[in-house]
Amino acid sequence: MIGKLDPETLGRVLARTGASNPAVLSGATYGEDAAAIDLGEETLVVSADPISLAAEAAGTLAVHVACNDIAASGADPEFLTNVIFLPDNDPETLDVLTEQLDTAASAIDVAIVGGHSEYVSALSRPLLSLTAFGRTDRYIPTGGAQPGDSLILTKGAAIEGTAIVATDFAESVRTADVSEATIARAATFFDDISVLEDSRALRSVATAMHDPTEGGVVAGCVEMASTSGVDLVVDREAIPTRPETDAICATMGLDPLRIFSSGALLATVPADEREAALDALETAGVDAAVIGDVTDSGDDSVGALVLNGERLTDPGTDQLYPLWES
Repeated sequence: MIGKLDPETLGRVLARTGASNPAVLSGATYGEDAAAIDLGEETLVVSADPISLAAEAAGTLAVHVACNDIAASGADPEFLTNVIFLPDNDPETLDVLTEQLDTAASAIDVAIVGGHSEYVSALSRPLLSLTAFGRTDRYIPTGGAQPGDSLILTKGAAIEGTAIVATDFAESVRTADVSEATIARAATFFDDISVLEDSRALRSVATAMHDPTEGGVVAGCVEMASTSGVDLVVDREAIPTRPETDAICATMGLDPLRIFSSGALLATVPADEREAALDALETAGVDAAVIGDVTDSGDDSVGALVLNGERLTDPGTDQLYPLWES
């Protein structure tokens, strides 16, 4: 079994947070991927994320997945700590991973300031865990969406998942007659994983932002809705996907809304700021679309994603996991 903890188990974990501290503005909470700590005039945002799959670009993904949570909180990522566990003494893999980490962090001006590395024979593949830090004077939570807001998605669904399938499962995709040109273009999607520019364009007006990762856009919307206590009413046909994503997902029997979607940013903005937000994204060179609206959840105490009329409160399991288990 791989993937996130089930809600009941996660609830037990999130209830065990050590000593209380008044400086913690936002701590361990379902749907909130970063903690916010009051520093006085600024807020320190901290987020940790592991990478244990996606072998071809694990170092690159590890940097961006951790830093995207900082960006989605309204901050520029500044510092990273890096923990690497290797299954055996494998200098070549260590060199590849650390070169990927260095290149990805340098590209977004983030300093790797420490961490830990060791060999763990019980592992079958490398495991990375990165913690990212950044500061902001306007912290933006996942749970800030308000009724009346518009919901924006940048870039498109399944960018990360498409790149993973095109690299980790390239032979299966070839066997299914996807063209070499499509596979090659899809593999370059790793270059689009960062949402830092997306965040910079939106952070002055966004009421909430969230980085949809495991479970895709569906899981990201469910988390944002639940944490905000609102409904996100979304039109599936309004959600952009790239042609390479459509081709690879159709071939592999995957729903592009339910696989890893780092590279996209979900953001809610007041309706009267919607056009300004879209203009700012266009100026930044970031594709985006309005995919839905935020409404009151009514009598239901739990916010939900309402996707083409279907009310969803369970984020489900990412559809890529069975590919690694087979």
